[in-house]
Parts: sequence; C-alpha cells; structure tokens
Amino acid sequence: MRNWFVTMALVTAATGVSADTSAWREFRGSAHDGTSEATGLPLTWSETENIKWKTALPGAGHSSPVAENGRVWLTHSPDEGKSRHVLCVDFETGKILRDIKLFTYNPEGEQNHKMNSYASQTPVVENNRVYVTFGNPGTACLNAETGEVIWERRDITNQFWDCGAACSPTLYGSKLIVNSDGEPAPVGRQFVIALDKDTGKTLWRTERKYSEKPERTHAFTVPIVVKVGDREQVVSSGANGVFGYDLETGEELWVARYKAWSVVPRPIAADNMAFVFMGVVHNLGLAIRLDKAKGDITGTDAIAWRTENKRIIPDMPSPLLVNNRLYTMTPTTLSCIEPATGNVIWSEKVPGQHLASPVSAEGRIYLFNTDGGAAVVALGDTFELLAGSKLDTGCYASPAIVGKSLVIRTSSHLYRIEK
Repeated sequence: MRNWFVTMALVTAATGVSADTSAWREFRGSAHDGTSEATGLPLTWSETENIKWKTALPGAGHSSPVAENGRVWLTHSPDEGKSRHVLCVDFETGKILRDIKLFTYNPEGEQNHKMNSYASQTPVVENNRVYVTFGNPGTACLNAETGEVIWERRDITNQFWDCGAACSPTLYGSKLIVNSDGEPAPVGRQFVIALDKDTGKTLWRTERKYSEKPERTHAFTVPIVVKVGDREQVVSSGANGVFGYDLETGEELWVARYKAWSVVPRPIAADNMAFVFMGVVHNLGLAIRLDKAKGDITGTDAIAWRTENKRIIPDMPSPLLVNNRLYTMTPTTLSCIEPATGNVIWSEKVPGQHLASPVSAEGRIYLFNTDGGAAVVALGDTFELLAGSKLDTGCYASPAIVGKSLVIRTSSHLYRIEK
C-alpha cells in the first residue's frame, strides 16, 4: 500500500489537474486539493515586508479569493446580508475593478453563526466566466470581462438553521456542482445538484437518502470528483453520511453513514482512496477504498480505516495530501498521517485559532489563523516550523497561490504577498 501511494503521488505530479500556477480557480485551487506547483513564494511577511499591495475590502465575507487572467474574485456583503456582491480586483495593482451588486435579499429569519458570514461561498473562475452562489439569494454566472450576468438561478434554495450557508461550487468539465445540505423539510432540503455551466439548467439533482431521520442535516462541504475504473464519481460528504454519485447521471452509487452534522472539510482523494473528516459535532475520520465502494459500505471492508482521534480531526480546515502524507489542521494542531494506515507520524501545536484551510507549495505548508498570525511548516516526517509572520487582522478565508504570490483575505483587507 505504501508503494502504491508513492506511485500515485508521482502519477498525480505528472498528470495533475492543472500545472498552471498563474491561476487559482476555486476553493482549494485549480487542482481542487490545496496544492500548487508554484515556486519563489515568500517565507516571511509583515505589514511592511513583502507586501505587493494591500486593498481595503468594502464589505464582510469569508469567501476565499480566486484568480485568473490578471483578476482576483471574491464575494462580500456590505449590509449584513441585504445585498450580496461580487468583487473583482486587479492582480497587478490591487485596484478594485468592479463591485457588482448581484442579489438583494431579506435575510430576516436566517441567522449566521459568528464564525460564518453572508458571503462565505468561494467563486469559481474559468476563462471568461465567474460562477458564484449565495444559497437562498441566488446562483449566477458572470462574464469576467464585463461583469454582466450570463445566467442566474433563484430556485436552488436551502435554509441553514442558525448557521448560514457556506457550500462553495465546484466545476468539473461542463458541470457546476453544488452541495445543498440544510435543515429537514419542510424548512430545507438536502441534495446535490449539477448545473450546465453554459446555461445554468439542471443536468441532474439527487436528494440525500437517510436510513433514519437525522437529528440535524446541515453541512457546508464542497464535493470532489474522482475516477474509479472507467467511471467518474462525485464524492460528497454531508450530514450523517458521505455519498458517491455518478458524475453523468447523479445516481447514488454508495454511502458510508455516520452520526455527525455541521461537516465542513472538503474530502480529498488519491486515485482509489478518499479521505473524509468531520470534527464539529462528532470527531470522525474515514479512509474509503473507492474500488470497493458499492451500496451501503458502513462498517464494511470498503472502509480502509477510521479514527475518532480528536487531536487529528479538523473542524473546518480541509486536509492536504502531499508526497504520500496526509496533513490535517484542527483549530490548534497540525498533524502528519500515513494515509495507508491512519497512523499518526507527528502532531504538533501551531499558535492561534485556525479556521482557514492550509495550502502547500515548494515543500511547505502555509497556515493562517484568525488573529493575523501565519506559520510556514515543512512537509515531511519531522515537524519543522520554518517561519512565522503577522498581519494586522486575521483570516477566516483560505489563501490562494498565484504565480509567486500568496493572495490573502483577512477580515478587513485583501493582500498580495510576494518577495
């Protein structure tokens, strides 16, 4: 199994989703996994060191920045949810090019958790298109050159109890895929939907199926797509289960059930293994053998390993899988895990509270906390803190890697950090 993971790491490096380091197209980047092949990134920074530009943000939001074709995109709300905006920033200068008021909405009755915002879903960019969803207020596709709306949908609604919405879209081929996991009917619905990226029309929509009525059903994850044999599958973790769906039809192929909700980390996979974590309500990590996953796989040998070790299970940050090592970040602790077995190689405290997902490039892991602090840690079987840095305010959004730059959204500003 160890040799298999090493082989797959080499294959992934050779045939990765995207080697274009000038773009970071969605949450967790163009490769969907938080990694980049970029080089020349800074090791340290401060308000006076290695700052290419710093731009004050006009509204609040936790969406992560995405970038392509010299433009950075993110979302915000300047008025506590009454309007939802898409912001376009020039990558070279930091100048705000457009602040598009996309949807107006009455948020009365919808409460947000203090760790959430009214603009937490990260956009997707591809060529001259920008895709964005805000949950109930609407989902839309914009022309990246002009900012004009190409299509929009206002019927993909979902109530999220007292937490708010935070499920970012993901793009695979012609399909824009969104998890929608809110409260039980009649208040909300739980489903996964695939839209035609050119028209916004529904290609398929699959309702979540539960073996028994769950206590809670809200979750905030982003699905991934993996190829198993000759079939592409959507791996979608939600409340009370992680599901596999056929990418073309939306048919449910398998499910692994658990008693947990408020699930946030995005799954990650290497060929026929997928890794799923949930730590807000019930601490659980699963490694799933996708080639054995058919039907209800709960408690079967399709589960390679499971763990309830709270020290290594993230609440919100998504995991990294790099060089045959799985890295997880809890609010306080970074861990290195052997993916074949689940054995913990090391687990070390990192200063601050961490809600943003880590990213990796040049043999390093970049971590940002809610106080403005940042840490750079070396990849490998020995914990090595390479550097620490500090900005004025902290991060809830995950960083983007674009060229030789880190694009960072704090609670007040957008930064381009570069040597």
